[in-house]
Amino acid sequence: MKKLLFLVIVISLYLNGYSQDEFKTKFKPIPAKNSKIKKVIPPKEISPKITPPEVVKAPVNDFVNPEDIFLNSNIYKKESNTKGIFYRRNQYLGSFKTKSFTSTIRYRDAAFVDGDKIRVYLNDKIIEPEVVLDGSLKGFKIKLVDGINKIDFEALNEGFASPNTAEFQVYDDKGIAILANQWNVGTGYKATIILNKE
Repeated sequence: MKKLLFLVIVISLYLNGYSQDEFKTKFKPIPAKNSKIKKVIPPKEISPKITPPEVVKAPVNDFVNPEDIFLNSNIYKKESNTKGIFYRRNQYLGSFKTKSFTSTIRYRDAAFVDGDKIRVYLNDKIIEPEVVLDGSLKGFKIKLVDGINKIDFEALNEGFASPNTAEFQVYDDKGIAILANQWNVGTGYKATIILNKE
């Protein structure tokens, strides 16, 4: 049995060594076909002409009052003239200066949890399309741009008990509270805060 196994191993090694033609000295590789290779010359790059922007000096008294942005904006729903209903209007909650790079805004239903829904805007761009307010704090973190950072909370409904009510808190990047307040607005109206990054 051992002799048979030894014979099979020797034959397989012999056949394996015999089948390796590339180790023979007679092997000649196929030469490459003589073809003309064209040299491609890349086009010369022409750098665009850069003209520096004109420096326009603003007058010294050209100060933008953040409240004017809220009061003079045509993106807000017009105030309702319904007598005795104080919440059918937009609510300006103030402007606050900060040196913070980011800000965290947290909010929740301020009264009876009745299904109030809001939409959140940052500088007139939607950042939260629909949020259902409940008893626990929800929120978001924003990167502040230099200058005006306007945050609008639009009431999408008034829940089961009018108006749309919420408590909110604003924190700087160190976790220190900048502002805590409440809004009471009707459907389609907005509560607005402005963070002015110095």
